[in-house]
Amino acid sequence: MEARDSRRASGGDSADARKRGPALPSRRRLLEGDTLAALAVGGFIAGFRTGGYGPEPDAKPRALALWQWVVVAHAARRIAAPDEPSDPSIPTADALHVAGFIDQWLVRADDRVARDFRRFLAYLEHFAPIGCGLASRFTRLGEAEQDQVLSALQASRSELLRAGFEGLKALVFMGYYRDPRTWAVLGYDGPFVDRPAGGWR
Repeated sequence: MEARDSRRASGGDSADARKRGPALPSRRRLLEGDTLAALAVGGFIAGFRTGGYGPEPDAKPRALALWQWVVVAHAARRIAAPDEPSDPSIPTADALHVAGFIDQWLVRADDRVARDFRRFLAYLEHFAPIGCGLASRFTRLGEAEQDQVLSALQASRSELLRAGFEGLKALVFMGYYRDPRTWAVLGYDGPFVDRPAGGWR
């Protein structure tokens, strides 16, 4: 998550502060303001708007509710969308079970991290489209509109929303590029450690 604030320590603490480097924003400061209110309300409303989500292939969520899994799957499809959609050699996020990877990652994550991630998913699904003038859930939007919503979050003036987007993007990329089938997209032929005789495929 890229957004960071730096603060100067005062008095005798200045030397220690320089050694530690830029300070992270305090949790209290980060979670204050209208964005927190929107996330909290989003989580509340999401509890009443979790219907209408069709079955997802291979969805066996442990850390996520089914509707949250669907939001993650839709976001992953756009964040890891192939530059050449017609190229069958480029695997999709669905083919690599990126949503399942993120669900498993959250099982092992700190409780507060998992809670904040779920809150961000509620915001992405129910509130972020409204900020783009779209009167629909994120998961019911077309691909171009979903891209618009994600781009707006990435460029948001809210540090919290930018951090939420960057966290989601990082998890999607971790889930996507962990698979050797994606390495050719980057021009990477794989590690030498435990390398198969025929190379990685």
